[in-house]
Amino acid sequence: MKTLNIVAVISAARRDDPQLGNPLIEQIRQVDPSIRVTDASALVAGERQGDAESIKKLDALLAEAEVIAGFAPPQNILKRAPKLKWVQLMSAGADGLARTEIWQSDITITGVSGIHATPISEYVLGMMLLFVKKSAHYLRMKEKHQVQRITPQLLRGQTVGIIALGHIGREVARLAKAFGMRVLAVDELRGTKPARNVDKMLPANQLRQMLADSDFVVSCVPLTPTTSKLIGEKELRSMKPTAYLINISRGGIVDEDALIQALDEKWIAGAALDVTVIEPLPPTSRLWDFDNVILTPHISGAQEDYLVLATELFCENIKRYLKGKKLMNVIIRKRGY
Repeated sequence: MKTLNIVAVISAARRDDPQLGNPLIEQIRQVDPSIRVTDASALVAGERQGDAESIKKLDALLAEAEVIAGFAPPQNILKRAPKLKWVQLMSAGADGLARTEIWQSDITITGVSGIHATPISEYVLGMMLLFVKKSAHYLRMKEKHQVQRITPQLLRGQTVGIIALGHIGREVARLAKAFGMRVLAVDELRGTKPARNVDKMLPANQLRQMLADSDFVVSCVPLTPTTSKLIGEKELRSMKPTAYLINISRGGIVDEDALIQALDEKWIAGAALDVTVIEPLPPTSRLWDFDNVILTPHISGAQEDYLVLATELFCENIKRYLKGKKLMNVIIRKRGY
């Protein structure tokens, strides 16, 4: 029986996560008797600190690895892992690999698209509710021991424009309809083909029209060369002065200089940003200074059982791999996701 060598390279930043370690490694091992899986997270952490022994041990593991799973593979992976055929990312997006040697190779790359739909869509609706119910205002009043009444608004009857209708966009649409909202969407792949819970699909070249009609704009689009700074000055000027931007995809989708100008000059009412161009957001960024901006540190997709769900998807892909079947969530290089 041929051995399938798998190296799990979970982000060193998460090495103390209670979900990591033996239970998940054992779950992978139980998929098939041919599997030999090693959690190399501690070795990756040691390599980053320049520990020679960690580098030596990691090199030995990578030399035999056919599959690597994690948030980001080690450096110089093609040279160190000559038998590598498949990289399973524990994230949905693959933009972090776009400029790496792996991207230029014929190694299969897969992600865990789909497991983020529930937490991120709930985050989006939570941000909408924070804005319409004026929650930030009342939290500031509480800190000052003051009372100032501002009438809250309703989500019902308002319009949300969704950029990209993947797993997340579709779930945002479903929840928005449950609140009685009107839903618009643009999706480059779908075009104008009708979609469930979407009142109107617009072609990608009518993005600004959708922005002009929306009370909330939600960016769910992957970061690719064609979507970089997709929301720039012209797009922000297209939005209503009463509209809010919510970005849960990647910081590079939004031109931050243009956004700051839009906030300064009140082209839009505010923004909720779970992602920024530089993460963590530098303390010198002016985005910190706006009362109408909600900032969160890239946590909209987080959930307590994230790695459990990601590992379950990985295990299903291992079964397919061993049977020679098509893998789920294969990243299409030409598309960028």
